Amino acid sequence: MPYTVTPTALPGVLILEPKVFGDARGFFFESFNQRDFAQATGLDVQFVQDNHSRSVKGVLRGLHYQIQHPQGKLVRVTQGEVFDVAVDLRRSSPHFGKWVGVVLSADNHRQLWVPPGFAHGFVVTSDSAEFLYKTTDYWYPEHERSLLWNDPALNVQWPLQAPPQLAAKDSAGKQLSGAEVFD
Repeated sequence: MPYTVTPTALPGVLILEPKVFGDARGFFFESFNQRDFAQATGLDVQFVQDNHSRSVKGVLRGLHYQIQHPQGKLVRVTQGEVFDVAVDLRRSSPHFGKWVGVVLSADNHRQLWVPPGFAHGFVVTSDSAEFLYKTTDYWYPEHERSLLWNDPALNVQWPLQAPPQLAAKDSAGKQLSGAEVFD
């Protein structure tokens, strides 16, 4: 099996660790294979968009979600390190409002599957990081929402040494109590 799959504290959010082949020349791994992903996770998803961002240390992106056209995301880091967070926004879930955080880095090659119905964000913990993610639906700016990254109701334990660098939309995110969420 090309992936080791580890469930997280939030059912549906999965850590995938690919089999990496390395020697003195470097390394090789298959970062995605539809058939193997489905076999390892039991999920039959189709990705329609790939995104790539680069950020410097202390940049916090998130917590983002689309209230219509919700996206599943398969995320990974190709340079540097981030602390990656998923928050369950499905009101019918017994885990509603709970979060899980995972370190993703170029060194550990981990990937995180964030299902539809979750908010997602990350903070860069290395000097810089390049972050890649596949999505199961397209980006619709009119449906994008931001959950406030430091909402006391969530109490996400971000590994910050200083206040994060935020986009305006993330500074203006909604608290969980006033956010649009999923059924």
